[in-house]
Amino acid sequence: MIFSAFERLMAMRYLRARRKEGFISVIAAFSLLGIGLGVATLIIVMAVMNGFRAELLGRILGLNGHLGIYGPANVLTNFDSLAKEVRMAPGVVRVTPTLEGQVMGSANGVNSGVMVRGVRAEDLATRKVILEKLRGDFADFQGEEAILIGHRLAQKMGLKLGDSLTLISPKGQVSAFGTVPRVRAYKVAGIFEVGMYEYDSTFVFMPIEAAQLYFMMKDAVTHLEVMIERPDQAPTMRARLGGLVGERGRIYDWQQANASFFNAVQVERNVMFLILTLIILVAAFNIISSLIMLVKDKSRDIAILRTMGATQGMILRIFFLAGASVGVIGTLFGVALGLAFSLNIETIRRGLEALTNTELFAAEIYFLSRLPARVDPFEVMVVALMALGLSLAATIYPSWRAARLDPVEALRYE
Repeated sequence: MIFSAFERLMAMRYLRARRKEGFISVIAAFSLLGIGLGVATLIIVMAVMNGFRAELLGRILGLNGHLGIYGPANVLTNFDSLAKEVRMAPGVVRVTPTLEGQVMGSANGVNSGVMVRGVRAEDLATRKVILEKLRGDFADFQGEEAILIGHRLAQKMGLKLGDSLTLISPKGQVSAFGTVPRVRAYKVAGIFEVGMYEYDSTFVFMPIEAAQLYFMMKDAVTHLEVMIERPDQAPTMRARLGGLVGERGRIYDWQQANASFFNAVQVERNVMFLILTLIILVAAFNIISSLIMLVKDKSRDIAILRTMGATQGMILRIFFLAGASVGVIGTLFGVALGLAFSLNIETIRRGLEALTNTELFAAEIYFLSRLPARVDPFEVMVVALMALGLSLAATIYPSWRAARLDPVEALRYE
């Protein structure tokens, strides 16, 4: 739609507040603000949900395999030969024999449940998420006494590098007096920080030989962790490796293990999108009401313009441009505000926490230690186009009503 200079001039003049129609301009200003805040909120929420999902996925897949091959009763013997066969399969990047068990940790009078993972040092060295923020020398991760613990577990138990952590396993030795728990102290060789509360507060890594000795599983592991080239094709790889593994084990992929969690995140994301879209819709209705009031207030002006030669099309374009300007400016303002907030959300969070002296993003509740945000340009474009579409649609009826106004009737009742 092409607008003449006269139509643009009249549209902007009608939007400016004057004493008589000041209330109408206030409504238009609130409509603009409502659209802007709705667009900004929607962009921010979508960015946080995207960041939350991406961070969780990165942490989970960075510390766990994309596929897990478990033995009968979680005991996998001859695991090295099976691991060698799996490594030869197309699409497989790495296979890590892992021995996992849940025990009680005790230090400085503090007890806490921990998850022990026995892995080879060369396999653990490939996990960048562990080595990125590791305190201590990774070369010390060897022998029968060295362990790596999460920094939140270290904080909770008051442990430092070189301190001892006692592990207590209920699966001990059977005696005449019953089962005696297996108790052994290990030296903290390193403290890692993954950034995910569950892992930083419960995980303990030890060399696989030490784990086999502690859990009394000589020459055996609980499962093989398989890393593949494309994690999104885990179900396909699971079916492909199923024939190779056969009866020797059962295979689970990361989507099966975390399906309920990621489905909940996706449902929440969709519901938030729908709810926040209603904010933009309400603002669009404000555009309709303000334009209808403007048309009624300007009915005499419209009649005079028609008698001076203005066509119905010109009147329609004038009011369409007036309403569309509110939607376009509001959308641009919302996009700019949403992007600025999303790109600096962690800094804003820390500032608000310092200002209010409260914790707004507790890692114990939200799993992550920082507030993530990832802006998707396609989603920003969709939100902007949706806001523009609703705003432009809201101007059609008032503009059509202005164009259909009979100048004779309008002047008669003035």
